[in-house]
Amino acid sequence: MFRPLTRTQQRVDIVVAALFGLFALAATLIPWTSPGVGSGVVDERVAAVVAVLLTAAYAVALALRRRSPALALAISWGAALVQMATGLPPLPANLAIFAVLYTTAAYGTRRVFWAGFASALGGAAAMTLYLIVPGFVQVPGDREPSSVATHVFAFVMTFVASALALLLAWTIGALVRTGIRARENWHAQQLAEAEAAAEAQRTRIARDMHDVVAHSLAVVIAQADGARYAAAADPDAAASALGTISQTARAALADVRMLLTQLRHTQADGPQPSLADLEQLYAQVRAAGVDLAVEVDPMPRGETAASLQLAVYRILQEALTNALRHGAVGDRGARGGRVDVRFSWHDERVEVVVTNPIGAAAAPDGAARGHGLIGMRERAQLVGGTLEAGPDGAGRFVVRAALPREGGA
Repeated sequence: MFRPLTRTQQRVDIVVAALFGLFALAATLIPWTSPGVGSGVVDERVAAVVAVLLTAAYAVALALRRRSPALALAISWGAALVQMATGLPPLPANLAIFAVLYTTAAYGTRRVFWAGFASALGGAAAMTLYLIVPGFVQVPGDREPSSVATHVFAFVMTFVASALALLLAWTIGALVRTGIRARENWHAQQLAEAEAAAEAQRTRIARDMHDVVAHSLAVVIAQADGARYAAAADPDAAASALGTISQTARAALADVRMLLTQLRHTQADGPQPSLADLEQLYAQVRAAGVDLAVEVDPMPRGETAASLQLAVYRILQEALTNALRHGAVGDRGARGGRVDVRFSWHDERVEVVVTNPIGAAAAPDGAARGHGLIGMRERAQLVGGTLEAGPDGAGRFVVRAALPREGGA
């Protein structure tokens, strides 16, 4: 029933209501400002007391108009009924009714909104009956048709003028209500879009984190296994493997720090890997003991969009990671065996095919478990491409991606 308001709003409403009450009281009681207070029902002194009380009631309704539009409307109706019952003429305090009708339309609930509309029409009818009908009834003698027509015309015009005035205040409030709802919907839409963008950002960073950590850990594990097997027979190979582990771990740490920086400062993305970083990726995989063969035919021509370069790098990174984790056993105990990478850079698309043997210890669909394939498919879809992955029936696992070059622009 009561709307929350700030302290400043409450103080403003109280001060405005107090000033209005003082003005209306002075305009009612001072003879040279107003013709005086008269009533055909009660004597002048009682009428003055009632006028003062009604002025206070309208001032209270004005003070509560934003805090509780329903209560303000009820007080206004009560004061109006008392005013008509005591036969008082229109008072300056009646101006508060316009402000109350405005707030019922602008801030009231759905019921109060339509109650304000009904009050505007009902108040206009009550005002017309109160002002016109007594004069028509008190006319002595036979009524001439012209006199009846005059009173009917006065009745209609008074009702129309009163209804227009009261409905104008209510309509302005309805327009303000529409503006408030539109602003709230706009804010809700902006919040939803911000949440969606944040979720997309979290998903992208989680995908990047998986690519970086999974690949780096796969290389580290492969090198650690190779160093363990070669420690006794070939100390130099063990030292080389430990150096590769150190270098890979440092690179992974730098990538993780970059991703964490993006989490703290989402306004600016950090540098992302590109085609120029593929050689370093190949070196890491070869250092893990994998026989890696790379074929590029035809060669890339023209500029390649950064988003497409990132998609190619991440897809290839994840495919090689799966080859390390689930492929056949190669040199020095490392997993991976021979891995074939083929690029085909056409004018309208780029095709990436990664083929590796499936190790005996790994299930045929081993690479399909986890988030690896999901992340690769998402990478392809983000640039408008497609990706297929699975065993080829000959003991090899094939990842095939087709990415439109214009889609990555």
